[in-house]
Amino acid sequence: MSAEAKKELAQLTGAERAAAFMLALGDEYGKPIWENLNEEEIKELSSTMANLGQVSAPAVEQLFQDFSRQVSSVGNLRGSFDTTERLLTRVLPPDKVNQIMEEIRGPAGRTMWDKLGNVNEMVLASYLKNEYPQTVAVVLTKIKAEHAARVLSVLPEDFAMEVIMRMLRMEAVQKDILEKVEQTLRIEFMNNLARSSRRDSHEMLAEIFNYLDRNTENRFLSALEDRNRESAERIRALMFTFEDLAKLDPGGIQTLLRNIDKDRLALALKGASDTLRDLFFSNMSERAAKILREDMEAMGPVRLRDVDEAQMEIVNKAKDLAEAGEIILTDSKSEDELIY
Repeated sequence: MSAEAKKELAQLTGAERAAAFMLALGDEYGKPIWENLNEEEIKELSSTMANLGQVSAPAVEQLFQDFSRQVSSVGNLRGSFDTTERLLTRVLPPDKVNQIMEEIRGPAGRTMWDKLGNVNEMVLASYLKNEYPQTVAVVLTKIKAEHAARVLSVLPEDFAMEVIMRMLRMEAVQKDILEKVEQTLRIEFMNNLARSSRRDSHEMLAEIFNYLDRNTENRFLSALEDRNRESAERIRALMFTFEDLAKLDPGGIQTLLRNIDKDRLALALKGASDTLRDLFFSNMSERAAKILREDMEAMGPVRLRDVDEAQMEIVNKAKDLAEAGEIILTDSKSEDELIY
């Protein structure tokens, strides 16, 4: 083969080689390959083909020879994240490779909507509640009804009703709007989700357990203690804590005060920050606050374990009240996250 053909082929990018290869195969032989590409791959390949321009016959022949030689000489194949990433790095820009690999490591699925169907409803709802109701309405119409129902049920009620009203009034979604939603989800959600899967597993489980009801949470943590006490203790430490009660609004603090034993509160506050102590005192009558301060002083030194137990009792009562809808709790990482 002439040096000119090799030089011409060397100047083509990986995508352009693929486009030339598919054009040369034609519709009959290329059909099985097209059928195994997803919508995004078809768009990218088609766009490259449309802008490819002329490729000489000797270069196309060289392309087939290179392909044949590589296939016949590789021997056994082993596919992995690393080998895939190395291959893509040779033919695509680094940012494109990163995007593709993040999506591969994310939830399984060929299309964006398939991928969303494999995302836990709590995770998806946590993201969607920060979007416009109209955007959420579009997403829920594109995923399976069963999954949409689970997502809708864990969204904040007022927000969920806004979404429902928009779904009722929704007409056919314009193609450009749908593509924009897909792009936003891919960039802002799927990539972040894939990255978050590599974070500390105890932190991830603590956030999940924060959403469990009291009985389920206790059942799982008790079972985990039997198998791995250290992990169970780490998860408990990362979950909603006594200090997180500082994010309660005055009404929530007052509701909590009406439902807890004041002696246990005095013990719990012995190990609390000044900020949290002042929050409780400021939501009590002057007389009640004075009595509570005196009770705390009269206790003298107390065991840390007893303080922890008292704090856990009050946190559990707060979570029970939140589960009953009487107060709203927020976790230590985001004031928007709800714990039910």
